[in-house]
Amino acid sequence: MTIDQIKRMAPVLPVMMFDDVDTAVPLVRSLVVGGLKVLEITLRTPAAVDAITEILSEVEGAVVGAGTVLGPRQLEEVSHIGCAFVVSPGITTDLLHAADGSACPLLAAVASASEVMELLKSGYSRQKFFPAKAACGSAFQKSIASPLPEAKFSPTGGISLANAGTYLTLPNVLCVGGSWVVPKEAIDVGDWIRIRGLAERASRLCETQEMS
Repeated sequence: MTIDQIKRMAPVLPVMMFDDVDTAVPLVRSLVVGGLKVLEITLRTPAAVDAITEILSEVEGAVVGAGTVLGPRQLEEVSHIGCAFVVSPGITTDLLHAADGSACPLLAAVASASEVMELLKSGYSRQKFFPAKAACGSAFQKSIASPLPEAKFSPTGGISLANAGTYLTLPNVLCVGGSWVVPKEAIDVGDWIRIRGLAERASRLCETQEMS
Protein backbone atom coordinates (compact mmCIF):
# COMPACT_ATOMS: atom_id res chain seq x y z
CA MET A 1 0.00 0.00 0.00
CA THR A 2 1.01 3.60 -0.54
CA ILE A 3 1.19 6.21 2.20
CA ASP A 4 -1.98 7.81 0.77
CA GLN A 5 -3.91 4.55 0.96
CA ILE A 6 -2.70 3.84 4.48
CA LYS A 7 -3.31 7.31 5.89
CA ARG A 8 -6.82 7.60 4.44
CA MET A 9 -8.02 4.45 6.21
CA ALA A 10 -8.91 6.44 9.35
CA PRO A 11 -8.73 10.08 10.47
CA VAL A 12 -6.63 9.29 13.55
CA LEU A 13 -3.47 7.20 13.77
CA PRO A 14 -2.81 6.02 17.35
CA VAL A 15 0.83 6.52 18.36
CA MET A 16 1.99 4.20 21.12
CA MET A 17 4.96 2.54 22.75
CA PHE A 18 5.16 -0.69 24.71
CA ASP A 19 7.24 -1.44 27.77
CA ASP A 20 6.18 -5.08 27.54
CA VAL A 21 4.54 -7.30 24.96
CA ASP A 22 1.65 -8.54 27.11
CA THR A 23 -0.61 -5.55 26.51
CA ALA A 24 0.11 -5.18 22.79
CA VAL A 25 -2.43 -7.60 21.33
CA PRO A 26 -5.48 -6.75 23.50
CA LEU A 27 -4.81 -3.03 23.13
CA VAL A 28 -4.55 -3.16 19.36
CA ARG A 29 -7.59 -5.43 19.06
CA SER A 30 -9.60 -2.78 20.92
CA LEU A 31 -8.39 -0.08 18.55
CA VAL A 32 -9.12 -2.11 15.43
CA VAL A 33 -12.61 -3.07 16.61
CA GLY A 34 -13.18 0.61 17.41
CA GLY A 35 -12.37 1.57 13.82
CA LEU A 36 -8.71 2.59 14.01
CA LYS A 37 -6.83 0.01 11.96
CA VAL A 38 -3.68 1.98 11.16
CA LEU A 39 -1.23 2.15 14.07
CA GLU A 40 2.20 3.58 14.78
CA ILE A 41 4.35 1.75 17.32
CA THR A 42 7.45 3.69 18.21
CA LEU A 43 10.85 2.05 18.51
CA ARG A 44 11.56 3.76 21.81
CA THR A 45 11.57 0.65 24.00
CA PRO A 46 13.30 -2.74 23.86
CA ALA A 47 9.88 -4.43 23.58
CA ALA A 48 8.84 -2.56 20.42
CA VAL A 49 9.91 -5.04 17.75
CA ASP A 50 8.50 -8.02 19.67
CA ALA A 51 5.24 -6.13 20.17
CA ILE A 52 4.99 -5.39 16.46
CA THR A 53 5.68 -9.03 15.63
CA GLU A 54 2.95 -10.23 18.02
CA ILE A 55 0.40 -7.77 16.66
CA LEU A 56 1.09 -8.69 13.05
CA SER A 57 0.69 -12.35 13.94
CA GLU A 58 -2.39 -12.09 16.15
CA VAL A 59 -4.52 -9.07 15.17
CA GLU A 60 -6.38 -9.42 11.90
CA GLY A 61 -6.91 -6.16 10.06
CA ALA A 62 -4.19 -4.17 11.83
CA VAL A 63 -1.98 -2.05 9.57
CA VAL A 64 1.17 -1.54 11.60
CA GLY A 65 3.83 1.09 11.09
CA ALA A 66 7.04 1.56 13.03
CA GLY A 67 7.71 5.02 14.45
CA THR A 68 10.88 6.75 15.63
CA VAL A 69 12.86 5.05 12.87
CA LEU A 70 16.19 6.85 12.98
CA GLY A 71 18.43 5.04 10.52
CA PRO A 72 18.85 2.42 7.79
CA ARG A 73 19.35 -0.52 10.18
CA GLN A 74 16.05 0.08 11.94
CA LEU A 75 14.30 0.59 8.60
CA GLU A 76 15.60 -2.74 7.34
CA GLU A 77 14.61 -4.57 10.54
CA VAL A 78 10.99 -3.39 10.68
CA SER A 79 10.53 -3.81 6.95
CA HIS A 80 11.73 -7.39 7.28
CA ILE A 81 9.18 -8.26 9.98
CA GLY A 82 6.31 -6.91 7.89
CA CYS A 83 5.60 -3.28 8.84
CA ALA A 84 3.39 -1.51 6.32
CA PHE A 85 5.19 1.82 6.69
CA VAL A 86 7.83 3.60 8.75
CA VAL A 87 7.80 7.02 10.40
CA SER A 88 10.77 9.19 11.28
CA PRO A 89 10.78 12.25 13.61
CA GLY A 90 13.10 13.99 11.14
CA ILE A 91 15.20 13.15 8.13
CA THR A 92 18.80 12.30 7.26
CA THR A 93 20.49 11.61 3.96
CA ASP A 94 21.27 8.04 5.04
CA LEU A 95 17.64 7.32 5.89
CA LEU A 96 16.40 8.79 2.62
CA HIS A 97 18.82 6.65 0.64
CA ALA A 98 17.77 3.53 2.53
CA ALA A 99 14.08 4.32 2.00
CA ASP A 100 14.59 4.73 -1.73
CA GLY A 101 15.60 1.08 -1.91
CA SER A 102 12.92 -0.23 0.45
CA ALA A 103 9.46 -1.60 -0.25
CA CYS A 104 8.33 -0.09 3.06
CA PRO A 105 7.17 3.52 2.47
CA LEU A 106 8.67 6.26 4.62
CA LEU A 107 6.77 9.11 6.26
CA ALA A 108 9.47 11.58 7.26
CA ALA A 109 8.85 14.54 9.54
CA VAL A 110 9.21 18.24 8.83
CA ALA A 111 8.79 21.35 10.97
CA SER A 112 9.54 24.17 8.51
CA ALA A 113 8.85 25.26 4.93
CA SER A 114 12.48 24.62 3.99
CA GLU A 115 12.26 21.02 5.21
CA VAL A 116 9.00 20.54 3.28
CA MET A 117 10.72 21.77 0.12
CA GLU A 118 13.74 19.51 0.65
CA LEU A 119 11.53 16.46 0.99
CA LEU A 120 9.47 17.45 -2.06
CA LYS A 121 12.70 17.74 -4.03
CA SER A 122 13.56 14.17 -2.96
CA GLY A 123 10.17 12.91 -4.14
CA TYR A 124 8.38 12.77 -0.79
CA SER A 125 5.10 14.68 -1.04
CA ARG A 126 3.54 12.83 1.94
CA GLN A 127 5.10 14.05 5.16
CA LYS A 128 4.69 13.99 8.91
CA PHE A 129 4.42 17.40 10.57
CA PHE A 130 6.15 17.14 13.95
CA PRO A 131 6.04 18.42 16.62
CA ALA A 132 2.76 19.89 15.43
CA LYS A 133 1.66 21.90 18.46
CA ALA A 134 5.14 23.27 19.19
CA ALA A 135 5.63 24.25 15.52
CA CYS A 136 2.57 26.53 15.27
CA GLY A 137 0.12 23.70 14.73
CA SER A 138 -2.77 24.05 12.30
CA ALA A 139 -1.79 27.65 11.54
CA PHE A 140 1.39 26.37 9.86
CA GLN A 141 -0.50 23.73 7.89
CA LYS A 142 -3.03 26.29 6.69
CA SER A 143 -0.42 28.87 5.67
CA ILE A 144 1.69 26.39 3.69
CA ALA A 145 -1.21 24.90 1.70
CA SER A 146 -1.18 27.60 -0.97
CA PRO A 147 2.57 27.93 -1.75
CA LEU A 148 3.24 24.17 -1.49
CA PRO A 149 -0.06 22.48 -2.42
CA GLU A 150 1.51 19.18 -3.42
CA ALA A 151 2.62 18.48 0.16
CA LYS A 152 0.14 16.51 2.30
CA PHE A 153 0.65 15.95 6.00
CA SER A 154 0.01 13.77 9.00
CA PRO A 155 0.42 16.16 11.96
CA THR A 156 1.59 14.57 15.22
CA GLY A 157 2.65 15.97 18.58
CA GLY A 158 0.24 17.69 20.93
CA ILE A 159 -2.83 16.49 19.04
CA SER A 160 -5.91 15.81 21.16
CA LEU A 161 -9.62 15.27 20.72
CA ALA A 162 -10.06 19.00 21.32
CA ASN A 163 -7.90 20.15 18.40
CA ALA A 164 -7.85 17.17 16.00
CA GLY A 165 -10.91 18.40 14.14
CA THR A 166 -9.23 21.72 13.32
CA TYR A 167 -6.42 19.90 11.53
CA LEU A 168 -8.74 17.49 9.74
CA THR A 169 -10.68 20.32 8.07
CA LEU A 170 -7.53 21.45 6.22
CA PRO A 171 -7.10 20.29 2.60
CA ASN A 172 -3.45 19.33 3.06
CA VAL A 173 -4.02 17.04 6.07
CA LEU A 174 -4.53 13.32 5.43
CA CYS A 175 -4.95 12.28 9.07
CA VAL A 176 -3.59 13.13 12.51
CA GLY A 177 -1.45 11.10 14.88
CA GLY A 178 -2.08 11.06 18.60
CA SER A 179 -1.77 9.15 21.83
CA TRP A 180 -4.95 10.38 23.51
CA VAL A 181 -6.80 7.28 22.29
CA VAL A 182 -4.39 5.05 24.23
CA PRO A 183 -4.18 6.66 27.71
CA LYS A 184 -1.62 5.04 29.97
CA GLU A 185 -4.00 4.74 32.92
CA ALA A 186 -6.42 2.69 30.80
CA ILE A 187 -3.65 0.43 29.52
CA ASP A 188 -2.26 -0.12 33.03
CA VAL A 189 -5.57 -1.55 34.26
CA GLY A 190 -6.50 -3.30 31.00
CA ASP A 191 -9.54 -1.11 30.36
CA TRP A 192 -9.95 -2.19 26.75
CA ILE A 193 -13.62 -1.14 26.69
CA ARG A 194 -12.62 2.46 27.36
CA ILE A 195 -9.96 2.35 24.66
CA ARG A 196 -12.43 0.88 22.18
CA GLY A 197 -14.81 3.75 22.98
CA LEU A 198 -12.08 6.33 22.44
CA ALA A 199 -11.22 4.69 19.12
CA GLU A 200 -14.85 4.71 18.02
CA ARG A 201 -15.15 8.41 18.79
CA ALA A 202 -11.89 9.21 17.01
CA SER A 203 -12.85 7.18 13.94
CA ARG A 204 -15.95 9.36 13.54
CA LEU A 205 -14.14 12.70 13.68
CA CYS A 206 -14.37 13.38 9.96
CA GLU A 207 -18.09 12.62 9.98
CA THR A 208 -18.55 15.04 12.86
CA GLN A 209 -16.68 17.78 11.01
CA GLU A 210 -18.75 17.28 7.85
CA MET A 211 -21.97 17.61 9.84
CA SER A 212 -20.92 20.77 11.71
